[in-house]
Amino acid sequence: MADDTRLSRRTLLAAGGALAGAAAGGGAQAAPPAAAPAPSVPADTGAVQGGKVMFPNWRGPGDRPPAPSPAPQPPGQRVGYCVVGLGRLSLDEILPAFGESKRARLAAVMSGSLDKAKLVARQYGLPDDAVYGYDAWDRLKANPDVQAVYIVTPNGVHRDNVVAAAAAGKQVLCEKPMAVTSDECREMIAACAKAGVKLMIAYRCQYEPHNRAVIKLARSGEFGRPRLIQAFNGQTTGLPEQWRLRKALAGGGSLPDIGLYCLNTARAVLGEEPNLIQAQIYAPPDDPKYREVEETASFTLHFPSGVIAQCLTSYGVYEARSLTLHTGTASVDLQNAFAYQGQRLYIGHRDGRNAARDEKVLSPKNQFALELDHFARCIQENLRPRTPGEEGLQDQVLMEAIYEAARTGAPVKVGPPPGAGPGLDVTRGPEPEEPS
Repeated sequence: MADDTRLSRRTLLAAGGALAGAAAGGGAQAAPPAAAPAPSVPADTGAVQGGKVMFPNWRGPGDRPPAPSPAPQPPGQRVGYCVVGLGRLSLDEILPAFGESKRARLAAVMSGSLDKAKLVARQYGLPDDAVYGYDAWDRLKANPDVQAVYIVTPNGVHRDNVVAAAAAGKQVLCEKPMAVTSDECREMIAACAKAGVKLMIAYRCQYEPHNRAVIKLARSGEFGRPRLIQAFNGQTTGLPEQWRLRKALAGGGSLPDIGLYCLNTARAVLGEEPNLIQAQIYAPPDDPKYREVEETASFTLHFPSGVIAQCLTSYGVYEARSLTLHTGTASVDLQNAFAYQGQRLYIGHRDGRNAARDEKVLSPKNQFALELDHFARCIQENLRPRTPGEEGLQDQVLMEAIYEAARTGAPVKVGPPPGAGPGLDVTRGPEPEEPS
C-alpha cells in the first residue's frame, strides 16, 4: 500500500538531520555549492580625516554633494549648560535642541518651581543635585560640570540673572531682548567683563542658514547693491495675564518681543547702523490687554548707504513672518524668516526676456542647536561671540529711539555706538562656523 503521509514544510524542518542522514546513506551526495566570493570593493568606505569620518561623494555630477557626516564631540568634552528658566521656550525648543548639538550638553536646570525642575531633570537624565532654585547661585558656582548658563527668564529679570551668573564665574548666553533698558544692558556687559566671562545674546536668526544666505546675497553684490528692506513679524496674543503684556517684565509689547527680529535682522543684513529712525505705535484703547504695552509698532530705519528698511510688528494679526531684500535687479524673499522652522528662500530676477522666481533650497538646521554650539565653540576656543552683549545693547538703544520717535512724532537721529570704529559689523564678533 502506498504511503500517503503528507510532508509539510514544518515536518521537513522537524525531521532535519534525520532526513539528511537518510539521504546520505542512500548513495553519493552532491557537494554543496561553493560560497560566493567576497566583494572586491569594501562596503564601509569611511575614513578618519582630521578627527572626522569622511566619505567620498557617491553622487553623480547632476546632484548636489551630500553634507559632511555629523562629527559631535564626546560628551565629556562638550560645554555643560545650566538652563535658567523652564518656561515654554525652554521646554519646547531649547532643551530638545541639546539632542542635535555637537559641542553642548545639558548639565543642570534652574527654576522657581522645584517640582517642575525635578520632573524636567528626570526626563533628561540629570541627577537630583543638578536641580537649582533661583536662590542657589552659590551652589551652582561650586559645580564644575556647568561651564555656561542660558538665561531664558522674563526680560525684566535678565539683568539680575546675568549679574548673578557672572559672579558665579559662568559664561553667559542670554535670551533676547537683552534687558528692558540700555542702562541695564551696560551693567550686564560690565559685570561679565569684571568677572572675565563671555556674554552672548541669543539672536538665533543670525545663525540660521536661510537668514545667513540673505546676508551673503546682500553683501556679495551678486544682484546689485541693496536698496530697500521690508521686514514683518506678527502674531496674535491672548492670555491677558501673561508676563509679555506687563511692561515691568517685558519692557514693551510687540516691539521688544517679536519686532526686535525685524530691527536686528535689518542691521545684520547690511552690517550698518541706522542714522535716522521714524516710528508709530498703537494700542487698542478698548482692549485691556494693552493697558501697559503696545499692540503694533511700525518703524523705518534710514542707513548711511541710502538703504531704507520698513519694519512692522504686531500682536493683533494672523501669524506671518517675512523678510524681503530689494535690489536693482532682484528681490530676495525669505518666508517664515523669523520662525523656528520652515524657512523658504526665493529670488525673483530677470531670465533673458522672462521673469524668473527661483527657490534656493538649503538644508534646515535647528537654530537653537546652532547658537548653543557657537557659544560653546567661543568658550572652547576663546573667541568673541558673533552676537555679544554690545549687539544687544545697540538694539536696546535703537528700540528706545523707536519709542521716542513714536512719542514725539519726529525723526530721531541715531548712529553707531560711541567709540565704534569704521566698517561693518561694529557690534559683532567673527563670523560663526558654517553648520555641517
